[in-house]
Amino acid sequence: MKVLAIQASANTDGLTSSLAQAALEGARSAGAEVELVHLNQLGIGSCRVCGDGWGRCCKEGLCEQEDQFQPLRDKMNAADALIISTPVYFHDVSETAKNFLDRLRRCEWPHEEKSVLKDKPVIAIAAAGGSGGGAVKGLQSLENYLAWLRVRTFDLVPATRFNREWRLEGLKAAGRALVEGGK
Repeated sequence: MKVLAIQASANTDGLTSSLAQAALEGARSAGAEVELVHLNQLGIGSCRVCGDGWGRCCKEGLCEQEDQFQPLRDKMNAADALIISTPVYFHDVSETAKNFLDRLRRCEWPHEEKSVLKDKPVIAIAAAGGSGGGAVKGLQSLENYLAWLRVRTFDLVPATRFNREWRLEGLKAAGRALVEGGK
């Protein structure tokens, strides 16, 4: 089983990344092949709403922009399960996560029957550092994207710097369960 984690924080060793890595550690301990992608390092641009607003993405499921979006999408399609971890900024997913998820949603939702992501299990994590505020609202935003993608929500985890330690342990267990449930 392959598990791909996408973490959307510029801080590769901060709260958001450590939570994704904990879930991957759990998946690895259950025998999965795992990979962590640092979304901010890919330079994926925002949606340009091509054509009349319903461009090639909606018609063919392909984005016209040539950047690292499609290679990451290919990795997602090849994975058996996903972990998406985003920092919470202004009670929402990060701008980097939003850019990627906006484009992914436009390519996936019109093509429900052909979508490789449909029913793929996902652990979604929203990490609110600083004050810890907005974790649930950020997670709600992330859950809305997942609904458009028609994935199967395996677990939704709001995390803060205050509950970090037990969330790390819980995510290790969630990563193991993700793999063990998918065998």
